[in-house]
Amino acid sequence: MNAASPQTVVSIVIVSWNARDFLVQCLNSLSAETCRYPLEIIVVDNASTDGSPECVGRQFPQVHLIRNTANLGFAKANNIGIAQSRGSYLALINSDVKVLPDCLTRLVDYCEQHPEVGMAGPRVLGGDGKLQRSCRGFPSVWNMLCRALALDSFFPKSKLFTGYSLRHWPQNYLRPVDILTGCFWLIRKDALPRVGLLDESFFMYGEDMDWCRRFWKHGWQVMFVPAAEAIHYGGGSSVNAPVRFYLEMQRADLQYWKKHHSRPAVACYFLISCLHLLLRTGGYSIAFLFTHRLRQTCRHKVKRSFACLKWLLTSSQWPLSNPHHAPQPEIR
Repeated sequence: MNAASPQTVVSIVIVSWNARDFLVQCLNSLSAETCRYPLEIIVVDNASTDGSPECVGRQFPQVHLIRNTANLGFAKANNIGIAQSRGSYLALINSDVKVLPDCLTRLVDYCEQHPEVGMAGPRVLGGDGKLQRSCRGFPSVWNMLCRALALDSFFPKSKLFTGYSLRHWPQNYLRPVDILTGCFWLIRKDALPRVGLLDESFFMYGEDMDWCRRFWKHGWQVMFVPAAEAIHYGGGSSVNAPVRFYLEMQRADLQYWKKHHSRPAVACYFLISCLHLLLRTGGYSIAFLFTHRLRQTCRHKVKRSFACLKWLLTSSQWPLSNPHHAPQPEIR
């Protein structure tokens, strides 16, 4: 693969933190077979200590490597990579993703044919080859309550109860969606002057809901394109500190609600979150006592649910005022 040129069409930005083996696999999957358009690859390393940046520098000299001196989070690191990009499309890809043949080609082809689309995402498979749900509906008080009460699990084919998880939809055909999860996005760079970059006040998680909402708000469609496929192994970085990352997810969800919803809606979400975590803590505790085979899994889930519940109740989340958000970085 040649180094980037002024004719670059796709700029791939990969943020990595202590995920060396996944990162190597991801970079090996990026080739002319994956994308027939001229591309550049930018890896933004968040101060990894597992030898990731040294490995990239040694094995992939064509990659533009940016080494942060601290873990700046997912959103800020991606924005740093975007600022260095030269393509008319941006592919923001997690380090634990393997890009399958023609994936990027098909996403770019679709966007070229549909100028109203600002963001597109592929069909995502897990490491076991099964569908990994990468599309969601915007969260609401109702669908968060359904999730807390596990109604979306008990009635997975009901559109009424699965408005957030979209379990009723098999994700096997092309359609616009509210949210594409952030493991793999193709972004039209021309959309960013109106939409803005990722909100850096989200350290990790939540930025996908926020960004997709802003794309829709500014008149750009968010499209699921199942003809393009990728494998997302999951846990490339979060496996290093699972409870911390679960707490980060909880914090980001609450932050999203404070940014985009009224104070009464945020109060409802707060109470629903407490209910959700209380039910999970109790349920997994009972399962731990009576299910020997799944004890380790149950112990972990009790630990993370209880940690989040404790955080919500003791970290001064009230009053639920809207947080101050740092100004968005300029588009270059």
